Amino acid sequence: MLEIVPFSKRYAKAFKALNQWWIEQYFTMEPQDFKVLEHPESYIVANGGHILVALWNDKPVGVCALLQSDLKDYDFELAKMGVSPNAQGKGIGLELGRSVIEKARLLGAKKIYLESSTLLLPALQLYRKLGFKEIEGLPSPYSRSDIQMELKL
Repeated sequence: MLEIVPFSKRYAKAFKALNQWWIEQYFTMEPQDFKVLEHPESYIVANGGHILVALWNDKPVGVCALLQSDLKDYDFELAKMGVSPNAQGKGIGLELGRSVIEKARLLGAKKIYLESSTLLLPALQLYRKLGFKEIEGLPSPYSRSDIQMELKL
């Protein structure tokens, strides 16, 4: 059974592990990754962001963050979404995405931003399914980022 819950300290290791897995599958960890993944409470939550955790039979199998955006045209950035390879194909990413978008709506957001890589075709399909549209590139702290998208709420 799938349940989406707010982040707490007990999910910090899962947040790091689930994200580190996909990053290392396709890319290499960058300084910004270590900063965010090793200190999610101080980097994300304490700065007005939120993290949601997908539990499958009470086990964390997916995570997604909503970061307070530094970009003037965006309220939040959808970031650090990862689903365990053993749990992929069950719609967990879609439910996490919908839950994060709903959280942003409840917080009064008008536009959400994300950045990704064109190598991650399943992720891009998911973002499009959630309503994100491609935009012209903005500066990114990640060398792997070559596509940016936005969602108007």
